[in-house]
Amino acid sequence: MRKIDVPEQVRSKARAAGAGSWLDELPSLVAKVERDWSLSVGSPFSGGTEAYVAQATLADGTPAVLKLLLPQDGDLSQEVTALRLTNGKGCVRLLRDDETLGALLLERLGRSLHELSLPIEQRHEILCTTSARVWRPVTDSGLPTGAEKGRWLVDFITATWEELDRPCSERAVDHALGCAERRIGAHDDERAMLVHGDVHQWNTLEAGTGFKLVDPDGLVAEAEYDMGIIMREDPRELLQGDARERSRRLARHTGLDETAIWEWGVVERMSTGLLNTKDDLQPTGREMLAVADRVAE
Repeated sequence: MRKIDVPEQVRSKARAAGAGSWLDELPSLVAKVERDWSLSVGSPFSGGTEAYVAQATLADGTPAVLKLLLPQDGDLSQEVTALRLTNGKGCVRLLRDDETLGALLLERLGRSLHELSLPIEQRHEILCTTSARVWRPVTDSGLPTGAEKGRWLVDFITATWEELDRPCSERAVDHALGCAERRIGAHDDERAMLVHGDVHQWNTLEAGTGFKLVDPDGLVAEAEYDMGIIMREDPRELLQGDARERSRRLARHTGLDETAIWEWGVVERMSTGLLNTKDDLQPTGREMLAVADRVAE
């Protein structure tokens, strides 16, 4: 059995999750997928943490990407549902999947938006345009709603803030929880649509003359949720000047409600800041919580 080169971040995440046996079995898993799907697997991509992601080539020479999720993230149902609903429009095209193996075969895209090092205003315009290609009405998808995600975020923020011995002010937490409750209350099944759920520059890749998103969380929510993800990113910029100018800019690009964008940003910034602090992903965790403190004043 050939040796599999696993990026250190993925290896560390697997060990921390008690999935050391998955690492041991990964060469056999890759070999099985190669046999079953008639493809060859090449070098892994760097930058991921939740899955082993590698170059793949189909029998006819078509380039593709193989994604094997860590066992604790092995439920592919939301991601697969979102990819099937978008069918290659806005999101990467799904070529094949096996939920039992935690495996996805995807079209191969180009460089990430992060690698292009574009000015932040240009990045935001691309993120808005690409996100809008995902948004569409869906019925009976089985995906979680924005209200359900909001309630999950409330529970996560409350528990994790205490677990980490209160790494930011109580006022900031109360502000985030208040924003979350308002977004939960504002959920409207008639207005809700498919959203990606994790729109940022590492998940946005070149696709021909445009871009596509990868790794969708898959939610049925107000479109402003996706803009809230953009609000939480690049915290250093928000520590200077008027933090709300970003939500106004995103609202202008999309025609969406600025207050909803702002409030989802407050919630996502707090939850991600706490998660990054828990996972020791610094300085981003500290910076996000510093912005949370600032906007709550």
